[in-house]
Amino acid sequence: MSGNKPRSALVTGGSRGIGRATAIRLAANGHRVAVNYNTHAEEAAEVVEQIRSAGGTAVAVGGNIADKKSALAMIDAAVAAHGPIEILINNAGVISDSLLLRMKDDQFEHTMQTNMFGTYYCTHKVLPGMVKGRWGRIVNVSSVVGMRGNIGQSNYSASKAAVFGFTQSIAKEVATRNITVNVVAPGYITTATSAVISDKQKETVLTWIPQGRFGEPDEVAPVIVFLTTDEAQYITGDIIRVDGGMAI
Repeated sequence: MSGNKPRSALVTGGSRGIGRATAIRLAANGHRVAVNYNTHAEEAAEVVEQIRSAGGTAVAVGGNIADKKSALAMIDAAVAAHGPIEILINNAGVISDSLLLRMKDDQFEHTMQTNMFGTYYCTHKVLPGMVKGRWGRIVNVSSVVGMRGNIGQSNYSASKAAVFGFTQSIAKEVATRNITVNVVAPGYITTATSAVISDKQKETVLTWIPQGRFGEPDEVAPVIVFLTTDEAQYITGDIIRVDGGMAI
């Protein structure tokens, strides 16, 4: 987009789905993109190659955001490659579904550790540099399930709802430093995560969505990327749903 200078960007969970689509679009806008992955190194390398083949700048950085030491080392690698992080997309997350009556402690803890604490670790690490540079864009990818809840997803819903409060609090803290912090809350998107849903479950979910279909990663990524632009500088602390009307 015209008028937006190249920046150093980090996309967590950038090897697949929404993260992949976002990384590619950020690179197309001229940004230097660090594509984070945890277990999908080969797919992250493919994203990097696609970006470089199109004339962009990208590097893959491995790291588990649920582990503080790993998350911080991953960010250090991204900074070493492209400079201080100016655009942070907290996209990585996990799902571990179960009715609460059957849920194990480690299911709840791991989901919260990844989806909420991982977002905290990454944001806490890059924010001082944004404050020093007096410019920053943070977009946290949550979920409409954090708004409306869902059977079998008390852990996931809790973790994604926590991201809303975290985002709005940070947005207030750094608003005068030309740093915006927003949430994009997707509904059901066609990704590897949704691929495990049974046909019967999909039929039920589709009845919740006024548009009658799942979304695509390329329908979420443009919203995320817009929030990183100069044109979006007066939007902060907001929650933007991309859900086909599911949360209406």
